[in-house]
Order: sequence, then C-alpha cells, then structure tokens
Amino acid sequence: MKPLVVLLHGLARGRGSMSKLGAHLRQRGFETWSHTYPSRKHSIAYLASALTDQLVESAAERPLHAVTHSMGGVILRHLHDPRLQWQRAVMLAPPNNGSQLAAGLSRNALFRWFYGPAAAELADASQWPSPPAAFAVIAGTRHRALSNLTSWTIGRRFSPGIKHDGTVAVDETKLPGMAAFAEVDATHTWIMNDKAVHEMVVEYLMHGRFNLPDETVTG
Repeated sequence: MKPLVVLLHGLARGRGSMSKLGAHLRQRGFETWSHTYPSRKHSIAYLASALTDQLVESAAERPLHAVTHSMGGVILRHLHDPRLQWQRAVMLAPPNNGSQLAAGLSRNALFRWFYGPAAAELADASQWPSPPAAFAVIAGTRHRALSNLTSWTIGRRFSPGIKHDGTVAVDETKLPGMAAFAEVDATHTWIMNDKAVHEMVVEYLMHGRFNLPDETVTG
C-alpha cells in the first residue's frame, strides 16, 4: 500500500499554504492529505490530539509520510499514537530547538492574543518528543523578503552572523537523529514553494535521502 503524505501547515496559516507543494507531490505520484487546523486557538497538545483523531479516521491502517512547515513540525513530533504508521518525514524550517523570537515575545500581550497558546509554547522545546519517524530537515537562509513581514520586523532581533530565514534560525531547526539536512536560499514564509525544496522532498520520501553534493547529515 502506497503511503499517504500528510501536509501540516505552520502557525497562523492554512492548508492553502501547502497547495503548491501538494500539487507537485501529486504530479509525482503521491496521494496527499491536508486539512487546516486552528493553530492560533489551542495548545500544541490539543492540536496534536485533534489531528490524531482526524488522521486515524482518514488514513485507517495506511502507512504515512509527512511534510511539515514551521510549527507543523512541532505538531508532528507529538503525533506518536500507535494507530498512525509513520515512515518518513521532511520538516521545513521547524523550530525544533524552540524559537528565540517566540521566547522574546511570549510575555507580549498582543503576541499572545494574536498567535495564541501554541505560539507561546514554541519558546521552550525541552519537553518535546522526537519525531515519530525517520526525518530530514530543510532550513531557509534568506533573511529578508517582502513576502515575509516577520523578517522586516521581529526577525531583526537575530544577532549579526546568525543564519536564519527571517523567523527561525538555522541552528533552531536542527535535531539529533536527522537522516539528512540541507539549507536553501528561501524565506520562512514560502520555503514550501521553493522548487529545489520540492525535489528534495520527493527524493527523501522516495529514497530516504536528498542525494545532493552539499548535503549535510547530522545525528
């Protein structure tokens, strides 16, 4: 049975943000599953529980792959229900070690009001479980982009010399046990639309590697 590819969007986004990546995967023969979840309204644990119920209902006993963006990767790390048969995952710009920006803004009332409880939880990754399957990470390195408002505002909080995508630092994306790691010249907001990312995602889901000359593997 062919794996179903679960697409998990990031904070304050929706399923539409993953549509181009989903279309590319379907063109390459994958079947995808993508639903908007209320990322600004609930805690990470609640969101993970609700998504687990939806996936169990939709995927039955099918093997699963995942491609996540930003906080979607954190949600994936909480999807350890034994009824879900995860095989491989690609995490795009995930704040795997917590978010410096979230930590700096977690006490800001406006930040907490707009982004909700899950955003505040991104400040501390110390209790998060490991991903439920073999995984790869792709980090962005484009600091400034008109399409990423954060990169021109709170993204300026990063110290000089720190590689980041305007929202998440490259070092914040890395996690022990990665099967593969790569950096791309992309901004946080739209890293999932990058053509090089599309090809790396397909390569990893099919073969468990990126197969790039400059690929870095850590773990």
